[in-house]
Amino acid sequence: MGLIQAVKGTRDILPDEIGYWQWVEAVARGIFAKAAYQEIRTPIVEPTDLFERGIGEATDVVGKEMYTFKDRGDRSITLRPEGTAGVVRSYIEHGLATQGSVQRLWYLGPMFRYERPQAGRQRQFHQIGVEVLGSPSARADAEAIAIATEILQTLGLKNLELNLNSIGSPDDRRAYREALVAYLTPYKDELDSDSQDRLTRNPLRILDSKNERTQAILQSAPSILEQLSTESAQRFEQVQQLMQDLGIRYTLNPKLVRGLDYYTHTVFEIQSSDLGAQATVCAGGRYDGLVAELGGAGTPAVGWAIGLERLMILLQQLSQTPTAKVDFYLVSRGDRAEAQALILAQQLRRLNFAVELDLSGSAFGKQFKRADRSGAAACLILGDAEAETKTVQLKWLASGEQQAIAQADLAAKVDDLRQQIATIRTE
Repeated sequence: MGLIQAVKGTRDILPDEIGYWQWVEAVARGIFAKAAYQEIRTPIVEPTDLFERGIGEATDVVGKEMYTFKDRGDRSITLRPEGTAGVVRSYIEHGLATQGSVQRLWYLGPMFRYERPQAGRQRQFHQIGVEVLGSPSARADAEAIAIATEILQTLGLKNLELNLNSIGSPDDRRAYREALVAYLTPYKDELDSDSQDRLTRNPLRILDSKNERTQAILQSAPSILEQLSTESAQRFEQVQQLMQDLGIRYTLNPKLVRGLDYYTHTVFEIQSSDLGAQATVCAGGRYDGLVAELGGAGTPAVGWAIGLERLMILLQQLSQTPTAKVDFYLVSRGDRAEAQALILAQQLRRLNFAVELDLSGSAFGKQFKRADRSGAAACLILGDAEAETKTVQLKWLASGEQQAIAQADLAAKVDDLRQQIATIRTE
């Protein structure tokens, strides 16, 4: 029988890199908790209509990239291609608006899009995202951006650039769409094939084209900032002032529109020059019409998502793999010793020590070598003699200092052991 491998565009996250993922999750959880954001977990599968209505049928995501299938009840089901629509569906379905005027929510999990796999882009990919529902204030936009910035900076990322734009209200966007189509139509034959298709379906996405000729044509295209109403322009000025007040540097990018139909007003991307062509590590914006579009009451909202695969590429360039610290490596040999070692390991774990129990049953010499490689602060040794006397040999691996301790006395020495381990970690 042939070897079964992972589906193309998916990948296993192995133990030697999982430390990065756990580190990112821990940092994000801590920052969200300080800002009073609450976690929400929505299903991986949703009704297809959710994304067709929410994201827009003319978008590339809905038109080309979704994993859609019929279930056994002949219902059309889709693996979620992004997180916002599912969170909004849950917000409406469970009446979260009644639990407070503003809901600050965050999520973490896999998304699915049928794209050509490449570095930082998989068909199953992972995102951390936030959604702030219920506030029309420019401060909500600024807070969301500030939290994303804090997460990335706390992780040690450098060479970051915030690109900022406003696409205004739906009326502003329609006016700009008409102006852009009028400008580009005479150049239709010179545009790349994707842009020719988008000219009637989704003309704002032409601004994202990577084709050199198309970008040259766009140099003289009208700017969306010129189409903003007075109210929209003033709101965007507030967002920019708040960025300045927070000390967050940004670049105005009038070509930044984002690819999904639900966006209004503020849109942004945080990019890293260390990522090459796939430079965006965080992206988001305001979407004041989405809740109503999906059947809820009109609700202003703003959110973003960080792509974890791209973030991992950056973190691996910056630092060694974060690894869990082992306090004790426990080696044992002989039936009685091995039985006592298991009990001892569990006792120490209940006292909040990290203990790796060698389960190999191999000779002491091989177990000691694994102890040296484990990164543990100390090695606990149980052999026939120790099993007979209910003692354990405690060996500090850095110094080689070793002493016999009664197993029953270990609990009484918790504070001393913890202090000595902490001293070793800081040396």
